[in-house]
Amino acid sequence: MRVRVPFGRREVVGIIVECRTHSEISLADLKPISACIDNSPLPDDWLWLCRFTARYYQHALGDTLHQSLPVLLRQGRPLEARTRERWRLTERGQAIPGEQLGRARRQAELLEQLRLHPRGLATGAITSQGFSRVQLEGLAEKGLIEAEQETLIESPVADYRSLLAEPALSLNREQATALATLHEGLDRYHPCLLQGVTGSGKTEVYLQLIEAVISRGRQALVLVPEIGLTPQTLMRFRKRFRVPVVALHSGISDGERLDAWLAAASSRAPIVIGTRSAIFTPLAKPGVIIVDEEHDGSYKQQDGLRYHARDLAIIRARHHDIPVLLGSATPSLESLAQAQAGRYRHLHLTRRASHHPPARLELIDLRGRPRQGGLIAPAIDAIRQTLTAGHQVLVFINRRGFAPALACHECGWLAECDHCDARLTLHRQPPQLTCHHCERQRPLPDACPECGSADLRPLGAGTERAEETLAALFPDTPVHRIDRDSTRRKDAFENTLAEVRRGEPCLLVGTQMLAKGHHLPHVTLVVVINADAGLYASDFRALEHSSQLLIQVAGRAGRAEHPGRVLVQTLHSDDPHLRLLAEHGYDALARQLLEERRAAGLPPFRFLALARFESPREIDAMTLADAAASALRDQLASSSGQVQCLGPVPAPMERRQNRYHVQLMLSSALRSKLHEASAWLAAWLESNREARRVRWSLDIDPQTLS
Repeated sequence: MRVRVPFGRREVVGIIVECRTHSEISLADLKPISACIDNSPLPDDWLWLCRFTARYYQHALGDTLHQSLPVLLRQGRPLEARTRERWRLTERGQAIPGEQLGRARRQAELLEQLRLHPRGLATGAITSQGFSRVQLEGLAEKGLIEAEQETLIESPVADYRSLLAEPALSLNREQATALATLHEGLDRYHPCLLQGVTGSGKTEVYLQLIEAVISRGRQALVLVPEIGLTPQTLMRFRKRFRVPVVALHSGISDGERLDAWLAAASSRAPIVIGTRSAIFTPLAKPGVIIVDEEHDGSYKQQDGLRYHARDLAIIRARHHDIPVLLGSATPSLESLAQAQAGRYRHLHLTRRASHHPPARLELIDLRGRPRQGGLIAPAIDAIRQTLTAGHQVLVFINRRGFAPALACHECGWLAECDHCDARLTLHRQPPQLTCHHCERQRPLPDACPECGSADLRPLGAGTERAEETLAALFPDTPVHRIDRDSTRRKDAFENTLAEVRRGEPCLLVGTQMLAKGHHLPHVTLVVVINADAGLYASDFRALEHSSQLLIQVAGRAGRAEHPGRVLVQTLHSDDPHLRLLAEHGYDALARQLLEERRAAGLPPFRFLALARFESPREIDAMTLADAAASALRDQLASSSGQVQCLGPVPAPMERRQNRYHVQLMLSSALRSKLHEASAWLAAWLESNREARRVRWSLDIDPQTLS
């Protein structure tokens, strides 16, 4: 339960997690609780998950509880759902016609308005029609209307025969087989990996599975990777079901988040949809957990409490003994390895609803060819032909801004960030240089600071440059740019997509915001400007993530009646991995990558933990990391090499935000041994005085080594 406790000169909200009869601290030194906030305990399943998360990710329990609670509950708001007034006619009001109210014309109009709504109207709905509080109170004094308080999210009706607001779609053979398999495991822990090509109808399988779960009086939790996918997912679910569907993501207000959290905890919300933090939503009657696009990196929290929502979904489903469904066109290698080992049921959807096969990647060699805004002549010709045919084109480039670098053509100077080991990105809207790592901005220089030359040129292409080039090449065709800069305004993303879905010929220029989950039925051509940007990064997962992104963005083409085409511009068209992906698809590449990972002793065949150290002084970070590594190796000397300690080494980007970053990696084939070593290291760092001058963190199962 939540309580108020004295903490220094102030009072803070604390959570009682255990009661004991004895204390190692003398009673004279213990402080009494000031007040108890709650009349009932916090949800058991929420507390269990927080305890597990803190233990597994080597994080403080207090901070884990704090991060997983809605903001208003952290501040001490009562554990009560918000309510609103709903006005209804009394028996007397139903019997009296409005004409009997004489000169009270507005009261008579209000009475007739309420007569049209037997279930009543909320106060907000009444005042929005021009009626006032005075008129409401006047009718109430006459005994013609009455108000009652209701929660903002009402309990669902018990009659599940009227569950659907619109009929379910018919399933093809693969979908029906997958759904039948999922139905077999509705009453037990049943992990399934649903691998379906883009456009194969995975969402319809989710919807019909949820229908079966709700009809049993249970709840469904659906995780989606990004906030941009939440509105369209919510719309589809609310059109299908007549029960409350609540959303939990960073784009809603604190009050809305609390309402949704409490509605889920009391089972008033049978369907909960949210991004990664929604995994901590308590469920009174859990029935199924669905993780859409389970491979997506956004499910991993990259700072503070570094949890992975997909992995917690698996653990939570096992705890509740309910099925969990992981869906993706390009599953993570971790999930594929679990399926290959027989621990997950592997279900396949290979056919698109449009009956067209997924578009294959066509590799176009960039070497020795002139470019316009990053595009070469064959790609421009293909764009022209597609627009002439009345279709839409998606040009994918995973770089914001106009150009990734600004250089002096005379001396070779490059604009670099003063606070990071990174180049500044040139932006034209507004004109400035921006670091995409620390977000610091600088005005454009008039001349080179090294040699004074005015011949400063942009290097490479970003979304702004591609947009400008396409607008010049195709002046009569609308060009829509979708990236983090162009969608900052509220509803800008949804408004642009709504315009695109009208079906008129247009050009879409976007980053990975466009690659996931969006149904763009009129796009028949996808052009990838530079496929090499992520293929050769220092991280061992770079090839996996880049190939997933290529397949996902390729899946935007040919989703309706016309087949799709995907052109991939690359400087490495002869790369064996890229050719394998283009010619034989993601499955073939994933099998090869798994064998390479097995041979190299990398996840998912070994488990990793990454200790990160950062300080304004490079020597402080490296000194502490060296001391920690030495102490840990001494501790591990008796473990017969079950845990390896690698490093310390500077991070791939050593200086970021004027702080130096050093890393120490732990690796083991046994998860239990890795956690023992990680817990020992965390305890050593917490007790080390030098560690107080250096910021450090432990990342269990890191998804990136940068």
